Amino acid sequence: MYQPQAYGVALFLMIGSMICWGSWANTMKFTRNWPFQLFYWDYVIGVLATTVLWGVTLGSHGIVGMPFFEDIQQADSRHWLYAITGGAIFNVANLLLVAAIEIAGMATAFPIGIGLALVVGVVLNYILSPKGDLLLLIPGVVLVVAAILLDARAYKLRESEQSQTSRKGITISIACGILMGLFYPFLAKATVGERSLGPYAVAFVFSIGAAVSALVMNTILMARPITGVQPIRFSGYLSARPSWHLMGLLGGAIWCTGLVFNFIASHAQMVGPAVSYAIGQGATMVSAIWGVYVWREFSSAPERAKRILPYMFLCFAAGLGMIAVAPLFH
Repeated sequence: MYQPQAYGVALFLMIGSMICWGSWANTMKFTRNWPFQLFYWDYVIGVLATTVLWGVTLGSHGIVGMPFFEDIQQADSRHWLYAITGGAIFNVANLLLVAAIEIAGMATAFPIGIGLALVVGVVLNYILSPKGDLLLLIPGVVLVVAAILLDARAYKLRESEQSQTSRKGITISIACGILMGLFYPFLAKATVGERSLGPYAVAFVFSIGAAVSALVMNTILMARPITGVQPIRFSGYLSARPSWHLMGLLGGAIWCTGLVFNFIASHAQMVGPAVSYAIGQGATMVSAIWGVYVWREFSSAPERAKRILPYMFLCFAAGLGMIAVAPLFH
């Protein structure tokens, strides 16, 4: 399988994962008024198919480790269970994040959900694999969290009508953040020890866990949406436009490419999962860049909101830079 030997290549992959994770949701812009639960079926299929694609290409060529299919076969049940559990946890967290956005809005869901996920994930990953200079890693994480909070503040000021956030939305956001921070350590455990999974194989097994979890959780959320809308029928999936299905598949492929890139980078000796995960979670700011400069979400926002944006991007760039160079000083 292919595995980067230079830190510059690993950093390129981590930044690529951040861009993919922050960009996949753009595909939903082209499926307006189509319930997310229906979009999610194609999204999961896209994730599964893309893990196989990367496995039979980069995962089957190179001089490091075992080829993709051989790697899958040699791994023991314990490491499979770690990866499947990580996929199941991520799927629930991802569905909760979308529900929290619909209930409480981005101004609440993103700082609580993704901000908490960043802190929980980096701490747990560093405990499992202590790589990177803490004097750079900790301030870098703090700056990224500050950027996320500034992003939330800007979104809140952008809203023309202020409404009191429901306790339900906050509770769902907290649950999402904890789960989103927990899934990656399971994947890190799945790649450590004898008969463990390589980065391409663990992505494939992870996607199986996510798909199985989606069959259960997404079906429940269709029958009983926690956002308060009417139950969603599967007939809406079958009657959807072909372009909507294509967007769902593309969204899953983009997100999964970010996942594979992140795993490959975290598997490199000089990086480790804490740094790789932290940079990947900078996806929140990537999505903000899409919203501000491409979708023009702040074109009609008050000046107070617009004045926050430069500070948000400055904190993000500074924090990302500190996290990126942390492995060089360990």
